[in-house]
Amino acid sequence: MRQSRPSHSRLTPDEWLESEQLLSPEEADLPAGRHAFHKEALMAFIQQDARSTTAASAAPPSAAPVRRRLLRPLIVLPVAACSLALVAAGVLTFTAGGEAGDGSAAGPALTATVGAGTSAGVPQLLDRISLASAESPQVEVRAGQYVYVESKVATTYEKTVGDKTTLASDGIHRRQVWNSTDGTKGWLIDPAVSPPGGEKLDRTNEKGESEPARLNAPTYDYLATLPTDPDTLLAKIYKETKGMGNSPDQQAFTTIGDLLHESLPPAELNTALYKAAAKIPGVVHVEDAADAIGRRGVAVARLDETSGARTEWIFDAKTFTYLGERTIQVRPDGGDSGLIKPGTVIYTEAVTLRQVVDELKETPSSGA
Repeated sequence: MRQSRPSHSRLTPDEWLESEQLLSPEEADLPAGRHAFHKEALMAFIQQDARSTTAASAAPPSAAPVRRRLLRPLIVLPVAACSLALVAAGVLTFTAGGEAGDGSAAGPALTATVGAGTSAGVPQLLDRISLASAESPQVEVRAGQYVYVESKVATTYEKTVGDKTTLASDGIHRRQVWNSTDGTKGWLIDPAVSPPGGEKLDRTNEKGESEPARLNAPTYDYLATLPTDPDTLLAKIYKETKGMGNSPDQQAFTTIGDLLHESLPPAELNTALYKAAAKIPGVVHVEDAADAIGRRGVAVARLDETSGARTEWIFDAKTFTYLGERTIQVRPDGGDSGLIKPGTVIYTEAVTLRQVVDELKETPSSGA
C-alpha cells in the first residue's frame, strides 16, 4: 500500500525535494548567499562606470556591451545613494571592456550535484564542529597586526550580449584579503573584482567619515566584543539584522556564515557561532559537499525559500575543520533570467590559509 506523503510542516524546506515533486515556484528573488565582495566590488563598479561613461561620450557607437550580473546581493559600506539602490536590488552590471578585475577570464557556468539535506543529526554535527573548534590551536592576535585570509573562489553570473543572456563564471581563482584588527587598513587582491595589484579597503563613507564596525561589516576588535553565550549572540544577530535578507532566519544564517568565512573570530566566539547556528530553524545536514578546490566534506546548510538557493558551510568529515562555503541552486528557475537551474553553483570558496601577519600585503609564505 502506498504510504501517504509527509506533511510539509514536519519537514524543513530543504527536505521537501526528498518527499515530493516541487510545485512550480513563483519568480524567485536573487539568492541571499554570502556577502563576500564587500565594498570593493561596488567601488570597482562605480569607478568603471565612470570611466565607461567618459569613454562613451568620446568614442563612436560600438557593438552592444556585455553585461555581467552578480547573482549574490552585496552588503557593503555606504558610498552613495545611487549605489545603495543597486545593492538593494541585489545586482551590479559590468560593461564589456570595463569589467572590474580583467585578470579572471570568463568560463562556463559552474555546476555540481545537489546533495540531499536532512534536519536529522544537525545539533550533533554542530556540537562536534564546536568541540573541534574549541580544541584547535588558538591564534594570538595583537593590536596593529593584520588578519590575512587566502582562498580560491568563483562565481557564476548572468552575461548579456545584446538581447541574449547566458551563464558564465569568473573561474576559480586566488583571492587574498588583509584587514587590520581595528579595520582602518586593508587590501584586496582578487582578479575578478579588483584591478591588477589589488586595491585599498577602508571603512569610510562618501563623506570621508569612518564607519563603525557592525555584524555585517566586522573587525577583529569588534568580534572580540560580541557575546559568547549562544542564545544571547543569536538574539543580537536577529535584532541587528531585522528587515535584511529574504527572511529573518535566512539572514541570521547568512550573517553567521559571513563572520566565519573571511575573518578570524576569537576562539570562544567561533564556538558560540556554531552553537547559535544550531538554533536557527531550517538548518540541515548535507552528507556530501565539495569546496572550490574539490575537497569533500559534510555541510551545514540552509535553503533560502525565496531564491531557491542553498548556502552550505563545508567541513572536513573527520576533523570538522572549516573548508569553505558554496551556494548552490536547489529549486528551478533561479535568478531573474530563469537560467539558474538546480545544480548551478552560484558561489564557491575554499579557504586555503588564515593567519595573522605584521604588515599590510605581507604573505606568510614570503614574509614580506
